[in-house]
Amino acid sequence: MDLRQITDDYTVSPQIDVEHMREIAGAGFRSVMCNRPDGEEPGQTGYALIAEAAEAEGLEVRTVPIVSGMITPEALDEFRAALDTMPKPMLAYCRSGTRCTMLWALSQHGTMDDTEIERRAAAAGYDVSGLLRQLNAQ
Repeated sequence: MDLRQITDDYTVSPQIDVEHMREIAGAGFRSVMCNRPDGEEPGQTGYALIAEAAEAEGLEVRTVPIVSGMITPEALDEFRAALDTMPKPMLAYCRSGTRCTMLWALSQHGTMDDTEIERRAAAAGYDVSGLLRQLNAQ
């Protein structure tokens, strides 16, 4: 697994698998959020299998599937609700972790200083500077 901590309560990861659940629970995570639609690529483990394994380890699990590059206002609202209500710390995953990071950055814009959003994302290996420039140009 390639866990990348964004905040004390929010970590992102590329695709996880069923056999990772014990390690995820053992690392202290209390919830898992999937931001990847099923069937995005061949061989990808589906959400139902991930959810079953997560629940077996006592983790709360939810899916807010986002097609790459197509974050709708409704999906962002759903993500915010999950982020606000699910037990922490939370692990969110998608294909590479980028969508999870972009969703987090969007959810924090206007609440957290943009410099801090950019710094936290960069420390985890993600560049949200273009997204923040777009948001500030609106």
